Amino acid sequence: MRILLHRRDGVYEDWLAAFAHYLPEAQVVVWEEGKAIDPCDYAVLFVPPPGILADLAKVKAIFCTGAGVDALLKLGEQLPPVPIVRLADAGMGVQMAEYVTHAVLRYYRRFDDYQVVARQGLWEQLPAYDKQDFTVGVLGAGALGSHVIGALRHFGFPLRAWSRTPKDLSGVACYHGPAQLDSFLQGLRVVVCMLPLTPDTANLLDRARLSLLAPGGYVINVARGGLLAEPDLLALITAGQLAGATLDVFRNEPLPPQHPFWQEPRITITPHISALTLCREAVEQISGKIRAMARGELVADIVNRTLGY
Repeated sequence: MRILLHRRDGVYEDWLAAFAHYLPEAQVVVWEEGKAIDPCDYAVLFVPPPGILADLAKVKAIFCTGAGVDALLKLGEQLPPVPIVRLADAGMGVQMAEYVTHAVLRYYRRFDDYQVVARQGLWEQLPAYDKQDFTVGVLGAGALGSHVIGALRHFGFPLRAWSRTPKDLSGVACYHGPAQLDSFLQGLRVVVCMLPLTPDTANLLDRARLSLLAPGGYVINVARGGLLAEPDLLALITAGQLAGATLDVFRNEPLPPQHPFWQEPRITITPHISALTLCREAVEQISGKIRAMARGELVADIVNRTLGY
């Protein structure tokens, strides 16, 4: 069994050690530009460089080392017609819950406002927000979204969730489908975006939909930058209609130095770190699925190329 491995960061030591532990019967081949490679049975990668396509021609499956597969699917028919398998959580759910909970509480408890006051040398207690008027909505109620909802539930916020298909989540007002999207967004104090990027979700949060949030609403995006119409968000924050945003993902990454988000103090920027792929957990999961495939068994988390996830 031969596995083709590509890491965008070029760091392979931990991944090779993990595969040696969890799948010792496999020969793992590190892909390098211009290097001749004998055919492999499986490929493990995230963002594929153009030169790797020829080496994917004979693989039986492609394993994506992230939850989102938009970078792979962008290649369309250039990819071989084999299963694309994404990670199911693999330690990302807890990280995502930590990140989103921190962002929600930071806004709810007015820490940014208190920082401004403190820098002025003032001892001033600001009016607290009423939790019952502080509805938090999570766009995307899959494996990662469910972790976030579970974490926020402990704090007693009114919660909403939106998904493509119906969900039934305890203590959460659930919405589904395009027809219920505007109702889901209407009056939200915080919207958390956790959807995959597909043709249906590109620019989903534009000026019209962002304007449905409550005055002083807040946006948290930990999914993909392409879901958010960046100029519309900036305009609404500048006008004072929205209070701000915490953004971990962007249309262009790294975020260009000249991007206006850098100059807007009400936007908190992090460099796509809300849920990092954990090597050990990822390799353990991928190894189990490769063994199952080799036995001719069905595996979970195969991507529907039409839906985009």
